[in-house]
Amino acid sequence: MPRLILLRHAKSAWDDPALADHDRPLNRRGRAAARLMAKPVAEAAPDLVLCSTARRTRETVEHMVDAGAFPAGRVVHDAALYHAAPAAILAVVGTHAADHAAVMVVGHNPGLHELAASMATAGDDQARAALAAKFPTAALAVLDLAGPGWRPGDARLTRFVTPRMLEAAAGQ
Repeated sequence: MPRLILLRHAKSAWDDPALADHDRPLNRRGRAAARLMAKPVAEAAPDLVLCSTARRTRETVEHMVDAGAFPAGRVVHDAALYHAAPAAILAVVGTHAADHAAVMVVGHNPGLHELAASMATAGDDQARAALAAKFPTAALAVLDLAGPGWRPGDARLTRFVTPRMLEAAAGQ
């Protein structure tokens, strides 16, 4: 069964109001969160990473590659993921993922949150409730799909983790 891994980009900088949204970089906190989330991403084992072309998504991926979450050769950038709706996200996945068992999408809200919340029909109730409430920056949702292929449908939420959850677990 396929695995869909959804990762929202880490926190971006807003200190230059003239900068186009697509061009906003990560801020200090975002860079730290991207490195912190590298371990749970590696544990989810993506064999393909589809990334929006926005600077903040590309930088999130670069920090994860540097932290050893996955090799850079697994990354494909696709402009259609920039602020994509759930159906568009799944269309991009379907275009690239035919020979892959675990695909990660690095993108944006509200599309990622809507997709994750609509697909997570099974799994830990507490994790599903946390996901339904909020999909913050650098949040990770791991969904194991019930059937073959990359289409909307029922999925088991096997993991939902945010940087704050990891910081709380570490006593920070």
